Amino acid sequence: MAKIRMGMVGGGEGAFIGQVHRYAAALDSEIELVCGAFSSNPEKSQRSGKALHLPADRVYSSYQEMMTKELELPADQRMQFVSIVTPNHMHFPVAKAALEAGFHVFSDKPATFDLKEALELRELVKKHDKLFGLTHTYSGYPMVKEARHQVATGELGKITKVVVEYPQGWLASPEGEEENKQAAWRLNPEQAGISCCMGDIGVHAAHLAEYITGLKISEVCSDLGSVVDGRVLDDDGTVLLRFENGARGVLMASQVSVGEENALKIRAYGDQGGLEWSQQEPNTLWLKWSDRPTQMYRTGLPYVCELAAANTRTPNGHPEGYLEAFANLYMAFAGQIRALENGVEPDARSADCPGIEEAVRGMAFIELTVHASNSEQKWHKFPNH
Repeated sequence: MAKIRMGMVGGGEGAFIGQVHRYAAALDSEIELVCGAFSSNPEKSQRSGKALHLPADRVYSSYQEMMTKELELPADQRMQFVSIVTPNHMHFPVAKAALEAGFHVFSDKPATFDLKEALELRELVKKHDKLFGLTHTYSGYPMVKEARHQVATGELGKITKVVVEYPQGWLASPEGEEENKQAAWRLNPEQAGISCCMGDIGVHAAHLAEYITGLKISEVCSDLGSVVDGRVLDDDGTVLLRFENGARGVLMASQVSVGEENALKIRAYGDQGGLEWSQQEPNTLWLKWSDRPTQMYRTGLPYVCELAAANTRTPNGHPEGYLEAFANLYMAFAGQIRALENGVEPDARSADCPGIEEAVRGMAFIELTVHASNSEQKWHKFPNH
């Protein structure tokens, strides 16, 4: 079977996330990078493509040129989907161009610059009948899938409380932020959008809470701000949550928590039991009970659910981390493309990938938390789009 052919927009030299995408896409030998427009600077794009051993005629000066030139190639040679790894403000125009040219789209989150674009993007996905995937990476971990399974089977009973936290410390000091490419665009409202912290990591925490519990956030009460003087966008925030079943929650996201690395953690409690998972100890899921000892579930052991097992590559005791979780989403998206081409429904593993509805909810969450933080009103309903 031929590999699924991927094109990439963004992710050129000096871009952290582009290399992560390429590692993840290549991990299972299902996807091949065949072309790219790696930078808005044509020379930089060519240098990046050369470093990736791509032929010069498949390295483009702009995403518009890439769409046009790829369409001119035979169907069995042109890219099949576009991976978007640019700053936020370019996600929508690239996705729109790709969909209108007939290509599937796999995008970094948030999917768009604002909610208006996200709603338009959903209409474009429907109109052109193409696939759309979104990199909410943390849903790719096997023990996150096991946590979702434990909730879905009713082991924990009715969910009553969710606590999700995502502290980082890398933006705690303003020193060097203008020279740091990753910091500069995230703190620039013209590139990042309405939010830095909530748009960058808070939305991950919100998605994780909804993914594991199977519940949608229905209301928020938000307090966002910038700890570092002079910043226009938030670098820290706390959000009280209410879920559709009446459960309450707390979401804390911070990029100024000194000493923290990437400490995403979630605890969910039902009326029969609770669970806890930490991204920095990803192979372990804790299940907690009032009437028996706490249980430790581990990745790769025979008692985990089918979906967790299907997303595990190595024997138990071998850590599976960020790149593997990222690769699980790429593997799922490739499976969706194969299923579509064969005229069949995707299997459970392939179907388990964030898509356009998660894209819309993510953008709605970002805008709602910013709006709520600027309001004197306490609770704000999650919009029903």
